[in-house]
Parts: sequence; structure tokens; C-alpha cells
Amino acid sequence: MPLDTLLEHLQKMAEQSLSLWDIPREAYATLINVSENVTYRVEAGCGFKAILRIHRENYHSRHAIECELAWLEAIVYDGVVPTHRPYQGRDGQPVQSARIDGLDGVRNLVLFTFLEGHTPEGSDDMAAGFEMLGGIAARCHDHVLSWTRPPGFERMTWDINAVFGVNPVWGNWRDGPFVSPEIRHVLERVERTVRARLAAFGQSPSRFNLIHADMRLANILVHGEQIRLIDFDDCGFGWFLYDFAAAISFIEDDPRIPELKAAWLSGYRRIRDLSTAEEAEIDTFVMLRRMALLAWIGSHIEAPEPQALAPDFAAVTARLGEVYLSNYSAP
Repeated sequence: MPLDTLLEHLQKMAEQSLSLWDIPREAYATLINVSENVTYRVEAGCGFKAILRIHRENYHSRHAIECELAWLEAIVYDGVVPTHRPYQGRDGQPVQSARIDGLDGVRNLVLFTFLEGHTPEGSDDMAAGFEMLGGIAARCHDHVLSWTRPPGFERMTWDINAVFGVNPVWGNWRDGPFVSPEIRHVLERVERTVRARLAAFGQSPSRFNLIHADMRLANILVHGEQIRLIDFDDCGFGWFLYDFAAAISFIEDDPRIPELKAAWLSGYRRIRDLSTAEEAEIDTFVMLRRMALLAWIGSHIEAPEPQALAPDFAAVTARLGEVYLSNYSAP
């Protein structure tokens, strides 16, 4: 289905679904983002504001979404970092379901509280933002090590199989746009090296646990003296250092990366220890994430952002891979 047609159907679903919550009857929904999910700002003349997320079909189960929200509630309750919280529907449940003519199946929906603030993304002092990100990541990592997850906790796993396996979450990087035979040859070597190094790195709970998995500047809000973290939709089980790799998504070739990495590490180490051996493996996680993003672009090419990124992404990924291979080898 063409994206424009899909968005027309989802706009109707958003408008018709607002009655599932006890919010002002005159509230209306305005599209603000299209990615894995489709997100709307919900407003009413009385000053009411909220964020509606319509989930992508067959991406997360209803129970997995409930588990995401359980972690959100724990993070707020334990004072880890301020974040948005879900509204309970009229039926007392935070996850609602809806269907609409023209679309097969049922979509899950969550209505979140609206958080004021601005994102530091694109600011002149990105290092300050990355220092914030490092501190937030460390607090979240400490939290999951002490938090008792609810029974039957279900979230996706961001491991080697999620990126390089037979059924990768975002598809096969080889199907990404403009992956020429030359680029594929380089990235095949990168994949083998990343696989071997992460197998040696291991998945002990102190290194591999529940993570946000999309902790970019675009997903933090600064409001006065308060820093807020949003968008836990990709949270799941992965390496803690994947949170740094996610922080530099799409800008891995930026010449400021060494400065931003140093800032992130400084913020992280103010909260939580990080060994030199772990620090030395950060570039492996950057390549893992970059190749996952190459697959994501290929499997989401109907959306505007992937289309804009597509022309040079594979070639830049290969250049990054060549630098990585010059510095790292399989253990």
C-alpha cells in the first residue's frame, strides 16, 4: 500500500480512536512522525496535549508493549530519569486496540503524557548533549541490574541474530539500497569480524541487559534544569554499549565523533564504571548498529527519511568498515 494511502487510513484511525480515552471530546490528532510507528500530537482548545502512538502491525505484541510501559513506570517510580507515561484507557488498560476499514488486522495504540522541552539535537554544543546521554544511559543501566522484571517479561533482543541472523529484525543489510558487489565484499568481512569479537566479548548481565536501544539526542528533552528521556519503543535486551552506538545513529562519519564519544564516556563514568576493555570495543557496536541501519533503510524505503538517507549510506558504511577493519581483527 502506498505510504500516502496508509497515512490517510491511520489518520482516520487516530481521530476515531481518541474516544478510547477520557480526554476532551474536541481533541484532534496531528501527524508528527512516521517510523516504525506513526505518532501524532493530540491537542484540544482547553490546553490539553498528549502524544498518540499507533504501533506498526506485527512489530511488537500487545504484551511486549505492556512490558515496555512497565519499565517506564519503574523508571519514573525509582527516580531514574523523567519520561512520558501512558494514559489508562476507559477500560483501565494502557494499551488500546483499534481497526479501520481499508487496513487488515488490529493496531495497538498508546496515548502518552505530553512533555515540554527542546531537543539538543543539532545544537552548537553537541558534546554537552552527549555528556547528558552518557549519564542517562549509566543510570538506566544501573537500574535494570537492580530492577525485578515482571514475570513473563517480553521485549526484542538486539544481539547478533537480530542484525545478522536468518530473520533479522530490520531485514538483511545485503538488501539495502546501493549495496554493490564491492561494498558487499567489505561488509561481509566487517560482519565476520563483528560476530567474532562480540562472541568473545560475551553477554554477561553486567554487559548485556535491558537497554533503551535508541538513546539519541532526538529522544531527550531539556526543560529548564530537567532532562527527560522519551521513545522506549525499541527497548529490549542488548549490550549496554549499544546505547552509545545508537546515540550516533546516521552520523557515524561525523568528524566530531571522537569528541562526542569522550563526552558520552565522561557522563557515563560519573555514574557507573566502564572498563578500558569495554571502551575498546565501542567501535564494534558502532559497526553493528550501522549495518542494522543499512538494513532498516532498505526495509523502510517507502518512508521519506530512509529515501533521503539511501543514496550514500551503503558507500559510507563501507568506508567506515574499512577503517574498522584496519584497527580491529577477529580475536
